[in-house]
Amino acid sequence: MPWDVGEQHCEGRSDYKSEKRCQRTSFAFYQAVRDQLPAWLLEDMRVMEVFHWEDDGRAHSFTPSEALLYALVHDHQAYARYLLTRYSVAALDAPSRSFRCCQASGAPHLSVAVRYDRVMILKMIMTSVKDFPAEGERRGFLDRRGACPHDADGGKTAVHLACDLLRPECLLLLLGHGACPYLGDGAGNTPLDSLLHLIGQGPAHVSAHVSADVRRRQVCLGYLLLFMPKLHFQLKQQLLLKPEQWQSLVGTEAFHWLAGVSPPSLFVKAMQTLVRSIPAERLDCLPGFLKPIDFPL
Repeated sequence: MPWDVGEQHCEGRSDYKSEKRCQRTSFAFYQAVRDQLPAWLLEDMRVMEVFHWEDDGRAHSFTPSEALLYALVHDHQAYARYLLTRYSVAALDAPSRSFRCCQASGAPHLSVAVRYDRVMILKMIMTSVKDFPAEGERRGFLDRRGACPHDADGGKTAVHLACDLLRPECLLLLLGHGACPYLGDGAGNTPLDSLLHLIGQGPAHVSAHVSADVRRRQVCLGYLLLFMPKLHFQLKQQLLLKPEQWQSLVGTEAFHWLAGVSPPSLFVKAMQTLVRSIPAERLDCLPGFLKPIDFPL
């Protein structure tokens, strides 16, 4: 078989033939996941038949964590479910160096799920996150920033990325399972700053595409503010300098809250209490009039 490479054949970076064989097996596995082959077959390949080449000059089998990244990219929900059920939080470990830009990078599963908008697999990951043995580990995973300066997501949490890319369903899942809404990037910009920056740009013209984009901004802002009892962001001064413009963008009530002129409404306070008192899995089952805060943009 083309992926039949033993460790004894992959010793030393000078073994060009073995390295090329490893590249072929890696691509074979990539294609198999892309083609949505059955989970049992993919797992047999991963465990026994495919290898990838590492910087130590040796061939290595794919880990469950690396296989899950492939499942995320290609939205192979059945294989993702198998990996997370079989290996639980071990499937969320940091991948090997060949899967990361630099050594400082951690487990990228949340960022990949948000970037590719894999809502169903993200729900599975959130269920597995509960199996972390310590609260600190769970929170560390949810709030991990992209550490690599070469990465477009460097310095940003998954929540921040969900706001940048306008992924409201991903954002609700992350916040509902305890991800922090306040953490800023390397420049100190919070997720709320990113959303307000997008809202402040405003559409040059109205079209079906722009209208959908504006609605996603609206929904993301509503979800984010539901999980922020205290507002932390840098753009407050800009709001105060152009009050009429921002009131037209976010609505008078939301503007007064963001500018610190008045507290949130009783409805908002009630909703903040509600989202803290029901399981995260039930948040997307709320009636339409309760999700999210419907700030007019």
